[in-house]
Amino acid sequence: MGDGEYCDLHDREKSQRRLVVVVLGSVLFLIGFLILLIWLILRPTKPHFILQDAAVYAFNFSSSGNLLTTNLQITLSFRNPNHRIGIYYEKLQAYAAYRDEQITLPAVLQPVYIRKQHVAVWSMLLAGQNMALEPYNGFSLTKDQIAGTVMVNVKADGRIRWKVGHFLSGLYPIHVNCPAYIDFDGRSGKAAAIRPEPVKYQLFMDCRVRL
Repeated sequence: MGDGEYCDLHDREKSQRRLVVVVLGSVLFLIGFLILLIWLILRPTKPHFILQDAAVYAFNFSSSGNLLTTNLQITLSFRNPNHRIGIYYEKLQAYAAYRDEQITLPAVLQPVYIRKQHVAVWSMLLAGQNMALEPYNGFSLTKDQIAGTVMVNVKADGRIRWKVGHFLSGLYPIHVNCPAYIDFDGRSGKAAAIRPEPVKYQLFMDCRVRL
């Protein structure tokens, strides 16, 4: 093979490689553009969570050992506000926290699919026996009890999928944070819930949702 023929062959190979790169780039750009276009048209909206109520069976704090026993029955509702998109909830679990410190064991929620603009309701028991608090949180909890109100956060963490027609997206993390307020007798520092029958609070508190 002469030098001229070798150069022609080399130029053809370069042209073919360049064509493959251009075609692949165009295909990837088109796919990305279509995904972006579908996303802009559908505009998925975050699900809406509401902490409807909480029945407090126990909220006992021992300041000597910074140990807290909590027993809550809560009702959590969630709505899918989207008109064209369904939501799969997977691997979702809820727990109670005080000042970002977990005070109950997690309750695992059953996976569920929420259709467009539908509502589902979960009722669950959140319990923690002698959960150790950090000393500074124990000090803050004692002050809150004396003041008469303690804010407990009901949190839920997990993963969701978006469903559009037959298309199912990958997993996306979801974090839900719902404030709940427990009333105390400020003179004794005891929760109003420490009695033979639980105290039920009708809350209907909007929750913060982060995706």
